[in-house]
Amino acid sequence: MTKKINIDTVVTRAGLETDSQHGAVVPPLYLSSNFAFKQFEKEQKYDYTRCGNPTRDILAEALAELEEGFGGTITSSGLSAVGLVANLINANDHVILPHDCYGGTFRLFSMLHDKGYLTAHFIDQSSLEKLEQSIVKIKPRLIWIETPSNPLLQSVDIRAIARLAKTSKALVAVDNTFLSPALQNPLTLGADIVMHSTTKYINGHSDVVGGAVIAKTKKLHDQIQDWANAMGVAGAPFDSYLTLRGLRTLNLRMKTHEKNAMGLAEVLSNNKKVGTVYYPGLESHPSHLIAQKQQKGFGGMLSFELKGGLSAVRKFFKQVEHFSLAESLGGFESLVCHPYTMTHAPLTAKEKKIAGISEGLIRISAGLEDLDDLIDGLKAGLK
Repeated sequence: MTKKINIDTVVTRAGLETDSQHGAVVPPLYLSSNFAFKQFEKEQKYDYTRCGNPTRDILAEALAELEEGFGGTITSSGLSAVGLVANLINANDHVILPHDCYGGTFRLFSMLHDKGYLTAHFIDQSSLEKLEQSIVKIKPRLIWIETPSNPLLQSVDIRAIARLAKTSKALVAVDNTFLSPALQNPLTLGADIVMHSTTKYINGHSDVVGGAVIAKTKKLHDQIQDWANAMGVAGAPFDSYLTLRGLRTLNLRMKTHEKNAMGLAEVLSNNKKVGTVYYPGLESHPSHLIAQKQQKGFGGMLSFELKGGLSAVRKFFKQVEHFSLAESLGGFESLVCHPYTMTHAPLTAKEKKIAGISEGLIRISAGLEDLDDLIDGLKAGLK
């Protein structure tokens, strides 16, 4: 049996020495939209880039190996990857999703629900007893998991939910964007599909929008590939090239992201102007033990409640230093954002309240800057 190689080796060696024509160490970028047939009436691997592209395939193979899946499909965005998974279910099927999932995922499944393509149920998955009751009653075709959640960093037990899903023969798909393959591997915990917004940690440089869907089995992978081709959502070759370049430093970056996030979480936890701090690495976090059990680290995302609500938030954003006010996450730069009016704006006030998203909540994506500088910048905002 071949020994499983380390993540650093996988990402560093991905696609190296695959150039058979000139022997280039780094895999070439194939920008061509089409490929010449070598022989009439004879099939070949590549003919048209929407269907397949060598550069995109190298990235897909690397991610599949990192997630221990059968194969990967690279898409044009994280949301197109979500939509790709949604196309695996049939009309009138039921889907269970987290009550506190990413706003874009909530919006997409809500729109599909309103159109009558499926029935979406947004349920708190932290209570396994209540979730089991819902599964028995609803009999879902798909259970969508987002762990840790956005923006409260709630972790749910993937292995336990996957076991419950088998009772209704439901597919289990996990959004692994917040941790990346460096810190969590849902397929090894019982999931059938793992999805990423590669825009975030996998690329890590805030210059590419993309997504990925990795399937556990050949059957699922083939279905996903067919839908990606039919819908035309495949990622561009140049985007795949840049993402592969970012992927090579994933493990190194994640270590610094996590160190900085933990340092900021500790500072916030000891500030009188701050209420609850949401970071799974803190023992006070409600899902700390679950995160500790199924994750290889706690990641670079955290959020906190600022006492004083929206007016305090406005003052904070005016004074904070070394952080950019922007959506997205997982890049080299540190970001702050206001989920209530930014990432989760599609939710109604009632839905935000159910998800636990208040007007005083601020989310942080800890970047790669010096930790002391970030602490000083954070304290400037808190003054």
